[in-house]
Amino acid sequence: MASTFVNGACNAGGSVKGFNSQNHVGLGLGLGLRKSFVTIRPANGRNFGRLVVRASERRDESTMKKTSLSNEECEAAVVSGNAPQAPPVPPGPKSPVGTPVVPSLSLGRRPRRNRKSPALRAAFQETSLSPANLVYPLFIHEGEEDTPIGAMPGCYRLGWRHGLVEEVAKARDVGVNSVVLFPKVPDALKSPTGDEAYNENGLVPRAIRLLKDKFPDLVIYTDVALDPYSSDGHDGIVREDGVIMNDETVHQLCKQAVAQARAGADVISPSDMMDGRVGAIRAALDAEGFQHVSIMSYTAKYASAFYGPFREALDSNPRFGDKKTYQMNPANYREALLETQEDESEGADILLVKPGLPYLDVIRLLRDNSALPIAAYQVSGEYSMIKAGAVLKMIDEEKVMMESLMCLRRAGADIILTYFALQAARCLCGEKR
Repeated sequence: MASTFVNGACNAGGSVKGFNSQNHVGLGLGLGLRKSFVTIRPANGRNFGRLVVRASERRDESTMKKTSLSNEECEAAVVSGNAPQAPPVPPGPKSPVGTPVVPSLSLGRRPRRNRKSPALRAAFQETSLSPANLVYPLFIHEGEEDTPIGAMPGCYRLGWRHGLVEEVAKARDVGVNSVVLFPKVPDALKSPTGDEAYNENGLVPRAIRLLKDKFPDLVIYTDVALDPYSSDGHDGIVREDGVIMNDETVHQLCKQAVAQARAGADVISPSDMMDGRVGAIRAALDAEGFQHVSIMSYTAKYASAFYGPFREALDSNPRFGDKKTYQMNPANYREALLETQEDESEGADILLVKPGLPYLDVIRLLRDNSALPIAAYQVSGEYSMIKAGAVLKMIDEEKVMMESLMCLRRAGADIILTYFALQAARCLCGEKR
């Protein structure tokens, strides 16, 4: 019970007349129905009076007015056995009618004890999430206007001159200082060999140079793959019999990576899943003097149905067939270890798992078997499902969003590529927009 001291038989300053350490015996506490009082008794047994303690109506008003007692006088009272009583222990809560009366279980450990209050739960929280853990994927195009993406509410194809810069500025305001760029390339520039991918005045290199001019400390990740530039919509060069050519594709990817590094990219991210591309790209970057440029390999990228909205955003659906001959089988787990070992040996700096939430076990597998930083990509399908569920009022969008990101961190992801980056960072910073 919150209480306040007020004067009883005291002077205006709150001191008790005639009170000193020689004639003081102790303090006694009396309790009334709506107020408590402290009785001060001298050695001759006569009461000086009472300090009335009135119960306040609010628990946060628990401060008490100090008396003029010295520290020595307070200690003397305690030593003599007349310590003031604390407020009474509140009665225990009542159980609902019909609750069975049972003996307590003999448990040496009750984990719920560490969950019983918000303060305790916060103290023992094992996983944290901050804006620094988030990488913001941004779609860009050649136009001036920002174009909404129907399958991804809240996401746009951003005009590279204005919309992109504005969105990056918003993200930086709430602590997200890492972005990854995905281009919507005009169909007229697409070809079977994806040569536009390494055009040094292409959309991505131009956007990188603009962002670095505006925000020199921004961390820019780039996507290395041919599908946005391929007239076939595949991540590599397609032979006439439909086979995706591995080594020839890697040759093109190396030129793409060098062009991006030359424009100012910080992290090159091959997402193509060709064999040997990490080592080849590392060698190509080093040969051009870009030893400082990192490689984030899409180490375990699965042939997933969760990518649908992304392909709408970039208009990059395969013209025929699927990507199962180079992306991983969703049924496979151990195979991710083979990819991990190869990418590490070839010089990758970061290992990525894609998709994210349905592949938490794979994230944990990489985390337990590699000392490298682990990235997870919360893909377009995951994003769109949360948005759709919220529109239908089936879920709480903010709570599910934050829980899903925390789960990716808990599984072992150091960074998360997510379209929720700006929205989640605002939540973490206490903003409501």
